Amino acid sequence: MVFVGKMMAAVFAWSAYVVLRLAGWKRGTVFANAKHVAGAFPQAIPNAFSTASRATPNVSTAVPVNYDELLFNLTRHASELLFCFGTFKRLPADFLKYPCSVDGWDFALDEAAIPVLEKMRSGGIFLTAHYGNYEAMGPWLCRLGIPLVASYIPVKPKWLNNILERKIRSVDGRSYSVDARTPRDFLRILNDGKLFCLLSDQDSRIPSALPGTFLGRPANVNPLPDFLLKHRPQTPVFICWMEERGASPEDAFLKCASLKKVRVLHAIEVERVQVASPARLASPAPSPSQSSVVNSQFNRWLEQRILENPNLWYGFTHRRFYSQTPELYGE
Repeated sequence: MVFVGKMMAAVFAWSAYVVLRLAGWKRGTVFANAKHVAGAFPQAIPNAFSTASRATPNVSTAVPVNYDELLFNLTRHASELLFCFGTFKRLPADFLKYPCSVDGWDFALDEAAIPVLEKMRSGGIFLTAHYGNYEAMGPWLCRLGIPLVASYIPVKPKWLNNILERKIRSVDGRSYSVDARTPRDFLRILNDGKLFCLLSDQDSRIPSALPGTFLGRPANVNPLPDFLLKHRPQTPVFICWMEERGASPEDAFLKCASLKKVRVLHAIEVERVQVASPARLASPAPSPSQSSVVNSQFNRWLEQRILENPNLWYGFTHRRFYSQTPELYGE
């Protein structure tokens, strides 16, 4: 069954990629974002709109976003969620069992992340982004004994939502999906000692959104972390992400690429006293009067991930800068 799932995942990834590529799905949005933040990639300004060949990348001429590669990464990760999600639900719960191999895939915990993951077992706020196979972190964290809770808007019809909550977003009989919408709901999650997950890389279009800077451009940020910390100031804040280590860029489009990778789980705790130095990042850190320290550090962290590999940040398919620059998207 594992082999069949991997074959189906490979077929789905390629089929979805071809269909979306031919349809030009989100192409305009991706290119608009790429042009808007081109200053964050000083080596790549001349080729900001590349859909060039995947062969032999050159660091000195690398483009900020390769539409083809971004699209294939997205369809590959989506296929893993559809056909190989069970692998992540069978990962070891014991930190000492890593590195390990499950269903032919290799997994590891970053050594520096282990004490942070241990602390995450006591709850807190968990920030992450639409970067890489971000959805797969959910079952992995649950398997590590971390009381993860993620808020999802219920989908229709109801029977489909029930399948998502009870089968897909469920590990060892416990669903980590909740429909939390009010401040009281979010605070109750923290009071219960859960780890509340929040995707923090989207444009916030509510009146209480905070101004910030992302990839050198003005961008609204989500005020929810600040609200929660105002009412629960001792709550720890974590950033977590999964790295696919070991496969070269040339392998990205091979059907066997996933077999060549080691999936590494990273976790850090946000220091809320002082904003980390942005010396190596693309944009200056906003002052505390402009944005929260937590959001500023999150943006700096995400900028670094994007600079490492922009083709893994699926936020390029979103209208990330709409609130501050709506004309960017033809409106």
